[in-house]
Amino acid sequence: MKKTDLLAQRFPSQFKFGVATAAFQIEGAAHEDGRKPSIWDAFCNMPGRVYKQHNGDVACDHYHRWESDLDLIKSLGVDAYRFSIAWPRIIPDGRGAVNEKGLDFYDRLIDGLIARDIKVFPTLYHWDLPIQLAGYGGWTARNTAEAFAEYTEVVVKRLGDRIDALATFNEPWCACYLSHLMGVHAPGEKNMDAAVAAVHVMNLAHGMGVQAARSVRSDIPMGTVLNLHAIYPDSESEADKAAAERAFQFHNGAFMSPVFDGKYDDQFMDALGDKLRMQDGDLEIINQKLDWWGLNYYAPAGVKDDPSKESEFPHTLPVEVTDTGERTDIGWEISEKGLSDIMKQVYERYDLPEVYITENGACYNTEVVDGVVDDQQRIDYLDRHLNTSADIVDAGIPLKGYFLWSLMDNFEWAEGYKMRFGIVHVDYDTQVRTLKNSAYWYRDLVATHHAQETATEEVGG
Repeated sequence: MKKTDLLAQRFPSQFKFGVATAAFQIEGAAHEDGRKPSIWDAFCNMPGRVYKQHNGDVACDHYHRWESDLDLIKSLGVDAYRFSIAWPRIIPDGRGAVNEKGLDFYDRLIDGLIARDIKVFPTLYHWDLPIQLAGYGGWTARNTAEAFAEYTEVVVKRLGDRIDALATFNEPWCACYLSHLMGVHAPGEKNMDAAVAAVHVMNLAHGMGVQAARSVRSDIPMGTVLNLHAIYPDSESEADKAAAERAFQFHNGAFMSPVFDGKYDDQFMDALGDKLRMQDGDLEIINQKLDWWGLNYYAPAGVKDDPSKESEFPHTLPVEVTDTGERTDIGWEISEKGLSDIMKQVYERYDLPEVYITENGACYNTEVVDGVVDDQQRIDYLDRHLNTSADIVDAGIPLKGYFLWSLMDNFEWAEGYKMRFGIVHVDYDTQVRTLKNSAYWYRDLVATHHAQETATEEVGG
């Protein structure tokens, strides 16, 4: 029996296997059919921000090649497709006039998925804020939360009858901290006040978005997608363990606690609460009961206490977690244990609904040789993390599916087109797609799982 057969057996029937992408990373057509610029279009055009000033003008040309790309997804046999909807296509100025051509594109895309019997898992926001809203303060300004609710209502009115599960946000941690604190993502700020303000506005937007979606259609399963950090202290010292707790509150609790508990954590509030600019009733809006949530996981995080008086909360320094030295080509440590540990940790700390692993994958920059992409390292990574996913199911956590990042190589944000996460290779000069060996491996895994499902149903029947 093949290893993939044994792995497939470990997942229950009805477990969904999928692939994931995001609009700005694959669509291209940045200046077509009424789309206006996002903050990422601007960021790409600023020298020194993105590798070789790469941009999303063409990307994978998915906007024009969506039908053949959906055929590609169908050929993999997966159950579901997670993608994002581009706000700058729907309401190009962020608020106001609706662009019907933008909605038409997602109409066609969703109908194409349904025709191919693929479940529809859209995300409303994957970092491409309409540039006009940046002029009012972007995610640091409350009116962006109100604009997001208006956008959500427009999308759900038009597309909501064909959505299997809807996420408000993808990785607010990145859109707040990478964008406003570390300066490596658009808009490129390095300011704790702005970062924490963005945390609260984005949390508020999530709550308002859920309310808006449900006001139109109460039957859509609503969720959000978080990239949580599996945080490990450098030692068993009290100082390092306390540092790990502070890091949890800053990196994970800032989003988990208001959404699922209706409050911010005590140490986070003591250190940064004045920067949240909260108003009465905000936490009630944020704390909407969700039907599901998504976890994106790639790598672990190690911390030790930073005793210096100058450092900002959470007062930690980064350290390596593993002693193997294993890293992917983007430089991230490999530890599938982190996936299990963070999942168990949050289910102990919070009252959570069912969960999907909405992103997991690896960057390996293997190229095409004689028509073949032999990315065995990616296969090994996926095998390890999928076995861990099965362990999570075995532990009694309600894990319902796994979305591999990514369907195809694409624009990797500040890394441009230098880093490849896809199970399908994209030649950016010709737009030729080539299935990597990892794609065939994943296809076999899914096919085996489906065959086992069918056999189980026949026995049961």
